[in-house]
Amino acid sequence: MRFTSEQRLDDAVLEREFTLDEIPGILWTPASASAPAPLILLSPPPLGLRKTYPRLVARARHAAADGFATATIELPGSGDRPRLPAAEQALADLRRAMEAGEPVSDEVIDALILPLVDRAVPEWQAALDALLALPEIGGPVGYSGGVISIGTRLAVVEPRISAAVLFAGSFVPRAMFEEARQVTIPLHVLLQWDDEGNDRQAALDLFDAFGSKEKTLHANMGGHTGVPQSAGDEAGRFLARHLK
Repeated sequence: MRFTSEQRLDDAVLEREFTLDEIPGILWTPASASAPAPLILLSPPPLGLRKTYPRLVARARHAAADGFATATIELPGSGDRPRLPAAEQALADLRRAMEAGEPVSDEVIDALILPLVDRAVPEWQAALDALLALPEIGGPVGYSGGVISIGTRLAVVEPRISAAVLFAGSFVPRAMFEEARQVTIPLHVLLQWDDEGNDRQAALDLFDAFGSKEKTLHANMGGHTGVPQSAGDEAGRFLARHLK
């Protein structure tokens, strides 16, 4: 991990950009922390860190106020990272089907999501290795946001993650339902009831499939980007309960 820039945000949060094997990322830590801080992995949507930075830094500020460090990395194929031609084609096919009012096929969903999960999860694990090696970062570790299939896979394969907030705002391959049954950590799932780009029933079925004994579904009216602040606050309280 190589830090490339550093700045203080309102003297309360230290923000450092980094690269890890050519993958861009950002680390936020409480500026006044006197002991290693618990860590929350902020997984972005596949829109690029530059576009989603305002949302990410807002979440990082809230987390820092509660004593948490947070970190994010650029997803494969997003931002300035090399494009993934197969995923680009799958995305075009998905948009074409939705604009025509046609159902999105399993083949298109698989081609769009599964390669992204296969690439992103090992990158998140490598980032976690590097982050936990820093003296200012300690455990436990939580995960928040992002493509729900990435969070599902991480919850299965990464034992260092103790709890997760998942956003049910992306299409879900059928193969992920079997993985969901293997998830055992506490979950808090956010669902926008009128999300125009999401299969609501598939999201509900995935929530039902999760094997966790403690899981909460927090549903709100509104579209994809309309998550109310109260829902974000409740997700923060969930992570605080499980990571402190």
